[in-house]
Amino acid sequence: MIVGAGGGFDLLSGLPLAFALHERHKTIFLANLTFTAVTRIGAQPVAAGLFEIDAETSGPMSYFPEKHLAVWLRDHAYPDRIFLIRKGGPADIRAAYAWLARELRLDAIVLVDGGTDLLMTGDEAGLGTPVEDITSLLAAQALDLPVKLAVCVGFGVDAFHGVCHAHFLENVAALAKLGSYHGVFALLPGLSCTDAWLEAVDWVQQHTPGRESIVCASITDAARGEYGDHHSLARTRAKGAELFISPLMSMVWGFDLDAVANRVLYRDAIADATTPFEVAAAIEAFRDHTPLRPRRTIPA
Repeated sequence: MIVGAGGGFDLLSGLPLAFALHERHKTIFLANLTFTAVTRIGAQPVAAGLFEIDAETSGPMSYFPEKHLAVWLRDHAYPDRIFLIRKGGPADIRAAYAWLARELRLDAIVLVDGGTDLLMTGDEAGLGTPVEDITSLLAAQALDLPVKLAVCVGFGVDAFHGVCHAHFLENVAALAKLGSYHGVFALLPGLSCTDAWLEAVDWVQQHTPGRESIVCASITDAARGEYGDHHSLARTRAKGAELFISPLMSMVWGFDLDAVANRVLYRDAIADATTPFEVAAAIEAFRDHTPLRPRRTIPA
């Protein structure tokens, strides 16, 4: 199962892996922590906080990336079944993951983050947007499966959210010492899995006007060879922010999921949280009493 860790468009960053595995005749399931209001979609829950949709599911068309992806998948002869995990506290997300693993008889899970803040442990200068990512990470860790991988796509994207990428690299090095860093590869156009991903992302972006994913746009622009202050979205041009698109954004970084989860310093502090707001408050309280690594730049 390929799962989007942080919600929204994160699932789309895992599509190259899904398409490559599909070419090898593997059975692939797709799931995503969703930002879509599940009370407005035409699907009944299959379990508490867990919904199954497909291309025919109704919902708010202005922001329903999973539905738009399902339509693209159906129209290109792929299975269009996608599971939506409603945002909640750690126990809620853990229960949804457990149901999926049990009912789908999973033997592997790949948790995908569009960005790199999934690797933040808690004492970095900036954590990005950790609430959803880390809640998903710890829920996946609780599963007893033969293969559990954590994947980051979009090196540099999270600078907008305050992530220090020198700290990301430091964390990768620490995982390498543990034997838990599995390497990196590029999303290269011309490969069928990459080309399908680029087309699927374009479709979903076009059907989410005004709420397109800046992260997905940056990653796909990088894969197509764009560089520097390149804007493919009107919303980034309107903000006037300077972008730095680079080939590093289209690299896929892979790690042992359990090792990544074990390095989260505040894992115990959020264990009893019941809502995302409580998770955020617990993280903030942890950082108030924790020495933070000083921000540093990567030498040119």
